[in-house]
Amino acid sequence: MAQTLAQKIIARAAGRETVAPGEIVTAAVDLAMIHDSGGPRRVEPILRELGVGLFDADKVVLISDHFVPGDTDEGARILELTRQWARERKVAFHDGEGICHVVLPERGHLRPGMFVVGGDSHSPTGGAFGAYMFGVGATEMAGVLATGEIWLKVPETILIEWQNRLGPGVVAKDMMLALCGRLGMDGGRYQAVEYAGEAVMALSMQERMTLSNMAAELGAQAGLIAPDAKSAAWLAAHGGEAGDWRWLNTDPDAELLEHHVFDAAALEPQVAAPHSPANAGPVGAAPPTRIDVAYIGACTGAKYDDLKNAAAILKGRRLAAGVELMVAPSSRRDQERAAADGIMAVFEQAGARILPNACGICAGYGVDRLGEDVTCVSSTARNFRGRMGAASAKVWLGSPFTVAAAAVAGRIVDPREFLAGGGAA
Repeated sequence: MAQTLAQKIIARAAGRETVAPGEIVTAAVDLAMIHDSGGPRRVEPILRELGVGLFDADKVVLISDHFVPGDTDEGARILELTRQWARERKVAFHDGEGICHVVLPERGHLRPGMFVVGGDSHSPTGGAFGAYMFGVGATEMAGVLATGEIWLKVPETILIEWQNRLGPGVVAKDMMLALCGRLGMDGGRYQAVEYAGEAVMALSMQERMTLSNMAAELGAQAGLIAPDAKSAAWLAAHGGEAGDWRWLNTDPDAELLEHHVFDAAALEPQVAAPHSPANAGPVGAAPPTRIDVAYIGACTGAKYDDLKNAAAILKGRRLAAGVELMVAPSSRRDQERAAADGIMAVFEQAGARILPNACGICAGYGVDRLGEDVTCVSSTARNFRGRMGAASAKVWLGSPFTVAAAAVAGRIVDPREFLAGGGAA
């Protein structure tokens, strides 16, 4: 029976040779990832009420990222509770090292073929490494932590194929905004989305992470990319291992729910107007829009590759009058690497304010939130009303290239105007 990549991973987790879309199966969880916001403070009361412990502490990873740096009374209390729980439960704990979806793979916790649940909606990021990873709420996570299992309905697969190569100044974030605009936020139908094609496989691993991450914006359960030599080499360089990954692919004759084909070479830089990623279209078609704030942050838009791309625009330039640029690198490691390569100096020389390695404004946490009537262009994945601060704030979404260009121009503009033959990382 021909199987998709999603079916192969789920079948292994369910102890089956094959599974069929629509079947309800119980799957063994290889890894559970939780963070400070939806983790200990939510799941511990449930575990205590049930009178149970963790199914396997070695298969649980806890990451503090939402309330970091604890600059509010509530945040400080939750971070202390999180640290205490990590000590008591003796789980792997990454405290303030960056955003969970970036820290998890860069610390070697993922490998191809794993079946993983995460306590966050952007958990599909793990699919960039050939892992079936999806997000669950606190109640369901408590069940996973207690039993090591979860039930799911085997999804159908929507294959999204990007042919040819991206042009200069066009990156994975543009691909995803274009998909949100064309397919809508329910385009994934809570199925498994798989990305394929020449353009996808040419992307760096961090760019692939952006594709998988924003499968959530398509309404998909998972966002998968078949592993290859590039992903195996990346994992080895980050303390992980790829193992036997060559079986992890979609069989040529496997049944698909949908198959979409797009031309990467024809794609232009995209922006999404307030207040939905689905309000996306070419930046050249956007109305003239002056901005107050440019924000380079989040798991979707401030990894090392993202920082490098933004710096390519900002180098030797200053911010437009009246524009504030805030940069929150996705992880401490990425920030340290960017500093060593002179990228952080570019931000500082341009007049940017550097924020902690945390979710921060993206999820509306901490003291740095958008004020009333602010117009912001952001590299985050979402621009829902009130998510990043005041409900009156207007947030546009773009790639790090596009955000940096807007910071220099003082308005939303095509970033290619600022690139002298440059290109994506």
